[in-house]
Amino acid sequence: MKATPNAPVGSRRRFDVWGFLIHAVLVIVSLICFIPYLHVVAKSFSEDAYVIANKVFLWPRGFSVEAYAKIFADASILKSLYVSVIVTVLFTVLGMVVTICAAYPLSRRQLKGRSTLTFIFLFTMYFSGGIIPEYMLINSLGMLDTMWAMILPLAFSAYNLLILKTTFTHSVPVSLEESARIDGAGHFRILTSIVLPLSKPILATLSLFYAVGRWNAYQDALFYIKHNVDLRPLQLKLYYLVVQASESFQLEATEVTLSNPEVLKASVVVFATIPIICIYPFVQKYFVQGTMLGAVKE
Repeated sequence: MKATPNAPVGSRRRFDVWGFLIHAVLVIVSLICFIPYLHVVAKSFSEDAYVIANKVFLWPRGFSVEAYAKIFADASILKSLYVSVIVTVLFTVLGMVVTICAAYPLSRRQLKGRSTLTFIFLFTMYFSGGIIPEYMLINSLGMLDTMWAMILPLAFSAYNLLILKTTFTHSVPVSLEESARIDGAGHFRILTSIVLPLSKPILATLSLFYAVGRWNAYQDALFYIKHNVDLRPLQLKLYYLVVQASESFQLEATEVTLSNPEVLKASVVVFATIPIICIYPFVQKYFVQGTMLGAVKE
C-alpha cells in the first residue's frame, strides 16, 4: 500500500506579483525618507575636510565628534533645547485638554446645535485671518517676547478636534454611557472613567501630532520672539544658524580652512531630532491603533 503524500505533487506557492511590487515600493519610499537623514548623521560625525570635499555620503569619513562638543559647549543651544522641551510639553498638555473638552460635548447627542458648532470649527480649517491680523492680536494681548506666544495661538487644532469627536462618537458604546447614567454618573465621571480609558490609542496619536508639530515649528517664534533671545526655541536657533552659515561662509582660494558650517548644521539637526525619535517608539503601538480607529465600522 502506497503512502499518500501530504501535499499534491504539482502544488507550489504562486508568486504574488502585486505583493512583491507593494513591498518593493514601500522599501524604495522608506529608503528615500531614511537616506537623507543618514547622510546628515554621517556629515555630523565627519571631519570638516571630507565634508568640504564632498566625500561624505552614507558613512562618516574621519570620525569626529568635535561638532557635538561645540553644541554642548554652547550655553545658548542648551538653553534653546530647554525652552523647546518646556514649550512642547505645555503646548501638548494644553492642546489635549482643550481638544478633549471640545470634542466630548460635540460627540454627545444631547447637545443642541452641535452640527452648527462642528461646522464653525470646520470652517476655520479652510479660512483664517492671516499672519498680519494674528500678529496684531498677539501684540495687543501683550504676548510678544513671551513663552505664551508660542503656546496659546496654536494650542487648538480643529483637525484634531474632528478626529477625536469622531472617535468619541463611534468607538464608545452607548450602553456603557447609559449604564453609568443609571448609576448616577455625570458627564465628567463618564468622560474620565469610560470615554478616555477607551480612547487611549487616539489620545496618544493626537498627543504625538501636537508634540511633533510644536517641536518642529519655528515660524511663530521667528515672528513673536524678537528681543528676548533667551526664549528662542531650538528650531529657531537652528534656523539662525543655517542663515548665518549660508551668508558668512566663504572658502577663500588662498586660505585653507577646516571650519565648515555644514558639519555644525548637520550635528544640530541630529541633536534636534533625537528627542522625538526617542519618544516615538513608546507611542508607536498606540499610534498605529489610533490611525485605524474609524476606518472599519460595523
